[in-house]
Amino acid sequence: MSLGDERESSGGYGGTGQTRTRLPESGGDVYGGARRGGRSSSRSLVTVVGVVVLLIAAIAFANRGGDDSDSATGDENQPNSSATAASGARPVEGASGGIPAGFAQDAQGVQSAAANYAVTLVSADILKPARRAEIVQQVFVADKQAELAAKLDQAYSKEFLSSIGLDENGDATEGNTYVSRTVPVGTKVTSYSASAATVEVWCTGVFGMAGESSTNPASSDWFTMTLQLRWANSDWKVDSFSQKNGPAPVPGDNRASSADEMAKAVEEYGGFTYAR
Repeated sequence: MSLGDERESSGGYGGTGQTRTRLPESGGDVYGGARRGGRSSSRSLVTVVGVVVLLIAAIAFANRGGDDSDSATGDENQPNSSATAASGARPVEGASGGIPAGFAQDAQGVQSAAANYAVTLVSADILKPARRAEIVQQVFVADKQAELAAKLDQAYSKEFLSSIGLDENGDATEGNTYVSRTVPVGTKVTSYSASAATVEVWCTGVFGMAGESSTNPASSDWFTMTLQLRWANSDWKVDSFSQKNGPAPVPGDNRASSADEMAKAVEEYGGFTYAR
C-alpha cells in the first residue's frame, strides 16, 4: 500500500508525509481547458509529485528496513520475450471485501496478486479508517497486521486527512471528489519459491482532488511498487512493500479535463481485476 521509500519522501503507507501545494495561477478552473505547452507540462509534474507523495510516502513509514528491489536476483539485462505477453490465465473469480482473492500458487498467480494488491494499497479507500482495517486484514500476512494497522492509523491521522481536504472518515468536503486510481502496466518476478516471492509492479495512476476550488488537482504519475509476498492460508499475502519513481514516459500534450469531468469519471468508471 522494506519501509524504505525510494520516492524521496517520508511518511506512512499510501501517502503520508510532506507535500508541496501549488496554488492556482488564475481564478479559473484549475483543471483548465487549454492544451498545455512544454512549460505548463513541467509545472504539472511538480504538482504530480506533491500529490503522489501524499498518497504513498507512508511506505517508508510502515515498511522501514526491507529489501531494496535493485538487489533482486536475476539478470535484468537479458531480454525475455514472455515478459510482455499475457499468460492467458483468467482473472480470479473469488473476492473478499471487494479485493480479489484465491490466486494460484505459481509465478502467474503471485504476479496477479501483486498487481491487484498494488491497486488496493494506493487507493482512496486506504485513507478511510473503517475500510483501511478491512484492507489490512485481507491483504497482509497475519503476523504483520497488528503492527501495520497501528502505523497506518498513526500515518493517516485526522490532522493529515484535513491537510489534503478530507474529513476524519477520509471523505472529501462537499463539492470535491478525492481521486486515487492505480493502473498496473506490467509485472516482473524477481525471486520466487512456492512459499515466498518478490514481484515488481510498474504502475501509472491518477491522484488528487477534483473540485473547482482545489489547489491539488488530479494529476498522473508513474511508479514501480516492489511487493514481498508469502503463501499463507491458501493464498498470496503481502509481507512488505516499497516504491520508487518511474519508469515514466515523456508527458503528452493532453487537454486537461474539468473538475466536473474528473469527478464523473471516478463515479462512472469501475475498476478491474488483473491477471498476468
